[in-house]
Amino acid sequence: MSTEDKPAAPRSLAEALRARDDASLAALLRSRPDLVTPVPTDLTQLATRAGTRASVVRALERLDRFALQTAEALAVAADPATYGELSGLMAGDDGDPDVAAALPRALGALRAQALVWGADDRLRLVRTARELLAPSPQHPSPTGLGPTVREATAGMSPGRVQEVLAAVGLPSTHDAVSAVDALTGLFTDRARMAELLADAPGESRQVLDRLVWGPPYGQVTHDPAAHLRWLLDRGLLLPTAPGTVVLPREVALHLRAGRAHRTPEPLPPPVTAGAAYRPQVVDGAAAGQALAALGTVEELLKDWDEGGPAVLRAGGLSVRDLKRTAVALDVPEPEAAFWVELAYAAGLVASDGEADERYAATPAYDEWRELPPELRWARLAEAWLLATRTSGLVGSRDAKDRALSALGAGLDRSAAPEVRHRVLALLARLPEGAAPDPESVLARLRWERPLRGARREERAEGAAEDLRLRLARWTLAEADLLGVTGRGALAAPGRALIGAPAREAADGAGDGTVSGPGDKLPVHHRTPPAPEPLPPAEQAVATAAAARVLAPLLPEPLDHVLLQADLTAVAPGPLRRPLAELLDMVADVESKGGATVYRFTPGSVRRALDSGQSAADLHAFLARYSRTPVPQPLTYLIDDVARRHGRLRVGAASAYVRCDDDATLDEILADKRAAGLGLRRLAPTVLAARADPAALLEGLRGMGFAPAAESAGGDVLIARADARRTPPRTAPEPVPDGPPVPDDALLTAAVRAIRAGDLAATAPHRTEAAGAAGTAGEPPRSGAAETLATLQAAVLTGEAVWIGHVNADGAASQRVIAPVRVEGGFVTAYDHTADEVRTFALHRITGVAELADDTD
Repeated sequence: MSTEDKPAAPRSLAEALRARDDASLAALLRSRPDLVTPVPTDLTQLATRAGTRASVVRALERLDRFALQTAEALAVAADPATYGELSGLMAGDDGDPDVAAALPRALGALRAQALVWGADDRLRLVRTARELLAPSPQHPSPTGLGPTVREATAGMSPGRVQEVLAAVGLPSTHDAVSAVDALTGLFTDRARMAELLADAPGESRQVLDRLVWGPPYGQVTHDPAAHLRWLLDRGLLLPTAPGTVVLPREVALHLRAGRAHRTPEPLPPPVTAGAAYRPQVVDGAAAGQALAALGTVEELLKDWDEGGPAVLRAGGLSVRDLKRTAVALDVPEPEAAFWVELAYAAGLVASDGEADERYAATPAYDEWRELPPELRWARLAEAWLLATRTSGLVGSRDAKDRALSALGAGLDRSAAPEVRHRVLALLARLPEGAAPDPESVLARLRWERPLRGARREERAEGAAEDLRLRLARWTLAEADLLGVTGRGALAAPGRALIGAPAREAADGAGDGTVSGPGDKLPVHHRTPPAPEPLPPAEQAVATAAAARVLAPLLPEPLDHVLLQADLTAVAPGPLRRPLAELLDMVADVESKGGATVYRFTPGSVRRALDSGQSAADLHAFLARYSRTPVPQPLTYLIDDVARRHGRLRVGAASAYVRCDDDATLDEILADKRAAGLGLRRLAPTVLAARADPAALLEGLRGMGFAPAAESAGGDVLIARADARRTPPRTAPEPVPDGPPVPDDALLTAAVRAIRAGDLAATAPHRTEAAGAAGTAGEPPRSGAAETLATLQAAVLTGEAVWIGHVNADGAASQRVIAPVRVEGGFVTAYDHTADEVRTFALHRITGVAELADDTD
């Protein structure tokens, strides 16, 4: 190909984008979705938007460590730089083969993100990125490099520059510019710099060693020591302000052997396994945790059946109520916050919205309870995976020093779903049954997103480590509580939950083998993937697959218990729902584990009788579901409580007590504990009370009696556990991390619209080619007769033309159209800009011009 045939080098980012194909533009819009909201009118606007500070910051935050190091090297390189110069800054004088092999990928990632443009001989970093990454006194360079010799000597007198030339043995020049060039040439010449530094005093070399990797600034006194004077005289340290000196960039690069970074990191750190188990052991442990998770959520919401804790005025759960919940669930407070937030994320609990606002289960909870265990678990697991609310923040303080409470505002962190998915994806690449070393997972995440920890929200929280790493720690702990992992290793249901049904080997996940607990198993990745959470449709499929995988791992629900003589019942496994509900009614849970132990007490039996059960019903129930004979003490307990149950009747007078046995009423009146109830005898078998019926019931039960409430008609009121439910509520929507990723249909339409708009903005027309007045890009202007004639001619020839158009709002635009019909004061044409057939009023067309031929 001749020189004339080679395409011209792009002069701007817009021209570089114009040279891309549609697939490359679509990939850019997919990776930076903020660029497509709203759709740019043309490629110039797209380039402008891609260079805005907010968009560039977001793009930089999504770079891995090595791609960011490459961008930092370009920020301190010449503008433009060659690939050879960039390679030297990254690999150093000796050349690092790993860096050399990884650099094309990193540069390709920067180009794909439109952070770098230009050919390999003219690489340019987007100006905004250079400003964000380049060194300045206010913003020290992440590479630790100071300003160049030219920048550092900008404020020096020409005479002082000539003195520096003389000190290093260079001839004087006629002007300061050539003097600076000569000094720069010396500092960038490896051989001559080695000769100059060979004569440096030892203390001078120590000063250079302290500054070489940054920060490059130091303080000197008005009368510096001899070893500092030696450096100042030769320009190896240059003054930037009174008492402040800087190590010039060229000198630092020589001392660093040409490298911009002390430790380039071209390869991601491996994720290692700290322990290994048989996959069957992992799956069994995860299934046990899954059952325990279901039981914990049910116990939580059963405790809130009659109305849960009150909602704080600012929203959320009070510290006292969280402690009570933790005691009721027998778990630490952070774990209680996790279960509360999980139920909320799954839409099972919400506030009831009443005047005395309280938390309660939603109607969706009743539907959820009727599902098979694997489907109930899958719903919880999916809600956890996609939720942006982060229970680990409960108890910390926000930027305004307000405490963050469970179920309250301020717990959403948009990065949470991506971090959870990424952590599980890393676990999926370990050999099956291998539990990761947590620190290796955190090191990998630091490499993949090194800038995400510098966000304002994390600085406000004052965290010792950035939020992304804390999210990863919480993910590992929560996945184990939920049964996504077992003994720290990703279980088969968890693998299916993220859409990874089989261990991936494409990235070298099978490089190591498991020989026993404690072995370190490196997992290498040739290209560091950073997958996003699955789209909703794919996630629904993955969740259903996880439920199918979990189902055979769960034990079959049992239809029996083992009654013991010490008034306890042992459930050796999960119970079927009717049995579990009845047993919860007649007995209290004493302990949990592989088997659940229930204890029968007078209070629990009375609770069953209050719910409408009779003594005969309870005897029949126990005889039916017990694999062991019903112990005699339990029979006596039921009969004794039933015999006394309901002998006293409490109704509303404000309240009264009636009993056929007046001796019982005499006993109550004689009891000093009844003084607070305000009792007085109305009749031999009736007592009136100042206390309300509920307080009277509790008071009498506290005295050892077994009263029953009755209606106005004298019927016993059955105290069924009518669960309190909120009105229908939807689960909270996750807070997105920026604009959503556009789908393929939107990307295709956006690229087509941008191309059409760019064609209208850049298409040459014959008036321009002929040198007519006006500049390229301005809407054409022509008289009404000329406009009509040109459009009619275009209809006959089928050619496209360029028009200026003013819409009803007075906004002017320029479009490329192919006229189809001109009549009645309107022109019907195919609008290349909008990619559709439109009708334009002739009086709104400011002018028309024919497009120039391709050869013009």
